[in-house]
Amino acid sequence: MVHCFSFDEDYYLYDVASGSLHQCDALTCQVINKMQGKPYDFGGVEQSVIDEIENEILLLKEEGVLLQEDKPIIPAKSEHIKALCLHICHDCNLRCQYCFAGTGDYKGHREFMSEEVALKAIDFLIENSGNRKILETDFFGGEPLLNFDVVKKTVEYANEKATALGKKFLFTMTTNGVLLSGEKAKWLNENMENVVLSLDGRKEVHDEVRKTVNGKGSFDVIIQNFKDFVANRGDKSYYIRGTFTNKNLDFAKDVLFMADSGFKEISLEPVVLESDHNLAISDQMLPQIKEEYAKLAREYIERRKNGKGFHFFHFTIDLEGGPCLSKRVNACGAGNEYFSITPKGDIYPCHQFADKPEFYMGNVFEGKINQEIRDKFKNSSLFTREGCEDCFARYHCSGGCAANNYAFNGDINKPYKQTCEMLKARTECAMHILSKEKQN
Repeated sequence: MVHCFSFDEDYYLYDVASGSLHQCDALTCQVINKMQGKPYDFGGVEQSVIDEIENEILLLKEEGVLLQEDKPIIPAKSEHIKALCLHICHDCNLRCQYCFAGTGDYKGHREFMSEEVALKAIDFLIENSGNRKILETDFFGGEPLLNFDVVKKTVEYANEKATALGKKFLFTMTTNGVLLSGEKAKWLNENMENVVLSLDGRKEVHDEVRKTVNGKGSFDVIIQNFKDFVANRGDKSYYIRGTFTNKNLDFAKDVLFMADSGFKEISLEPVVLESDHNLAISDQMLPQIKEEYAKLAREYIERRKNGKGFHFFHFTIDLEGGPCLSKRVNACGAGNEYFSITPKGDIYPCHQFADKPEFYMGNVFEGKINQEIRDKFKNSSLFTREGCEDCFARYHCSGGCAANNYAFNGDINKPYKQTCEMLKARTECAMHILSKEKQN
């Protein structure tokens, strides 16, 4: 399968099977369409010119970089667990309007994970990790810094256990930044492999949806904390992670605001909400969102060319290296190699399933996982996702988020089309950026 697309005045051919990207002209796109049995329009061009282009395409096919057939790929599944998301705190000091976790309580009641549960979760991960040497633990909430003492004790315990067994833990935390200062900030910089900092962009945008418990905006509370934290981070990983809603469909301005604020690792995700929510994105907004991604891509190229670059998560693409195909078709590993643990020690496929009793998989004190549910996720891959076989971006997406698929379609294997459309637009932007940077 070859995907033809244009960006401004540039035309591209992307060979899905080989991962090869070629810049071309509009006529070559039409010739490729004809050769693939798709609608085409040569606009009166002489047949000799068409024949010449076809011959060039056939030469590229012989070289293995165009019109290639998909090769059989076996997903690289494992029985061994590699990572846990610890819901260290089902409570939060913010009341964000779009929060999937019900402002931190996961539609239940507010509670903290005890030290006993946290350490048992670490034992559970180690005992089920098999021969894996690198294990990962993400401290999540709510706001995990509300339960900071348990976080510290968990890290200390995990490191001690791992060292004795010849393993290593990598820790991550997602924080809203309200408490990210002083001792806490210093300790996170020393002990977290990666830290995700929640910021939605411009002050007026952020304060509209990310309010404190007393109803005030949180921007002024956190912005300096984030700047100080990143300044002391050194070369360790972090990224600013925001959400855009229907209130800021001009979200390119928010990404650029974050870049101008000194943050170089940025992600801004579309909100995922039921259609009747006042912040939800509707299908009618997709053309505007796609154009906003294109607008951001143009500025992204200019800034990187002029030495003012930053990394935007969705514009980072590796067509030549990166994870092998057998891993890329796996989906994210939720429910099979990765699980989330609630404050009571209950096991769920990931944090976005934690308020759904039908996905309860056991408890860390029992040490057993519901195999029927696990098999649903283990047997799910790109090749079981409905409609993905005809999508050019399939090897960069793996069939979408299982939680979103289930929330909107009642099936982890039925992709949520709205996010599909946005991902395809971002992927085209990323390919255009890659092509332009290779030319410079």
